[in-house]
Amino acid sequence: MAMTMIQLCYAGVTLFARATLVHGLSPRVFILYRQAFATIFIFPFLYLSRRKSKIAISSLDLKSFSLIFLVSLIGITINQNLYLEGLYLTSSSMGSAVGNIIPAITFLISFLAGYEKLNIRDIRGLAKIAGTILCVAGAISMTLLRGPKILNSESALPIDKSVLGNLKDQNTWLIGCLFLFSSTLCWSFWLILQVPISAYYPDNLSLSAWMCLFGTIQCAVVTFFLEKDPNAWILHSYSEFATCLYAGIGASALSFTVQAWAIAKRGPVFSALFNPLCTVIVTILAALFFQEEIYTGSLLGGLGVIMGLYTVLWGKAKDVMINQDQRDNDQNSEVKIHIEDSSNTIICNRDLKNPLLSNTNQQKKSKHITN
Repeated sequence: MAMTMIQLCYAGVTLFARATLVHGLSPRVFILYRQAFATIFIFPFLYLSRRKSKIAISSLDLKSFSLIFLVSLIGITINQNLYLEGLYLTSSSMGSAVGNIIPAITFLISFLAGYEKLNIRDIRGLAKIAGTILCVAGAISMTLLRGPKILNSESALPIDKSVLGNLKDQNTWLIGCLFLFSSTLCWSFWLILQVPISAYYPDNLSLSAWMCLFGTIQCAVVTFFLEKDPNAWILHSYSEFATCLYAGIGASALSFTVQAWAIAKRGPVFSALFNPLCTVIVTILAALFFQEEIYTGSLLGGLGVIMGLYTVLWGKAKDVMINQDQRDNDQNSEVKIHIEDSSNTIICNRDLKNPLLSNTNQQKKSKHITN
C-alpha cells in the first residue's frame, strides 16, 4: 500500500510537471525548487518528531556523509537532470518506455551484488523472473503499442504537441535516448545503494532529510552553471509554485522516507517493481482529466503490468514465509540442558548420547551417599 501511494505521487508529478514545463518552466529550476521545498518541509518535521520522542537527530560521520552525498548525487541530481533533459530531447512516450526497464536493471544488479536470491529450479524463482519480464513488457506496450482507440478520439489539450513530444533530428534523438537510459541506470543504482546505507544508517527519516539537503545544494550548483538566464529562476505563476511544492513534499520528502523504509524491509527489487504501476496510473488519470487518448495496446499493457506485479509479489511473499519458517525452526532446534548437582556446579550443553557422569564418578558418588 505504501509503494502504491508513492506511485500515485509520482503520477501526479508527471502530469502537472509536464503541463508546467510546456509553458516554459526550466527543468533544472523545477528540480532545484522541488528539492528546496522538500528540504524546508522535512527538516522541521524531523526536529519536531525527535523532540517529541526525546531522541537526538542523528549526526553524520565522514563515512555516512560520503555515502549519503554519493547517493544524493546519483539518485537526485544526476538522475532527475538526465531524465528531464532526455524527455525534452525525445518524447514523452520514449521517456515513459525507457523508464519502465528499471525493474529489470535493478533485478539484474541486485542479483549480481548478492542482494537478490534466485533459484531457477524453484517455482518462486521462476515467478520472479516471469513477473519481471511481464511487468516490463506490459509497461513498454502501454507506450509503444497503440491499436484501435478506446476513449477520447480527440485530445482536448495539446500536451502531446509540445516540445516534450515533438521529434527532433536524428542526432538529438539519439542523445536524448542516451540521457534516458543513463537516468534509469542512476535510479537503479540509487535503489541498490540504499541497502548498505540503511544498514549503516538505519534512521530513514534522517536519511531522507540529509538526501534532500544535499540534493538541493547539488542542484543549485548545477543550475547556476547551466542556467544562464536570470529570469528562468523566477516562478511566474501559482501553478508553477504549486507544482514545485507538490513535487517537493509528495514525491521527494515523503516518498524518499517511505521508499527507504520499504527497501530496508523488502529490498531494492521490491521497490523497483512498482515503477511500471506509475505508467498505468498516468494513463488513466490523463484520460480522465486531460482527455488524452487510450488505445487497445494501453489496456493490454496495463493488464500485463498488474499480472506481472502480482506474480513477483507472490514469489517475494513465499520467500518471506520460508525464511520466517527457517528462523523459527532454528530457534526451536536450540536446546540447552542445565543440571545442577549438590556442589552447585552447572553443566551446560552436554551431548545427550554420552552419559552426564562417568561410571567411576557414579560409583564414587553412590558409595558416598551410602556412607
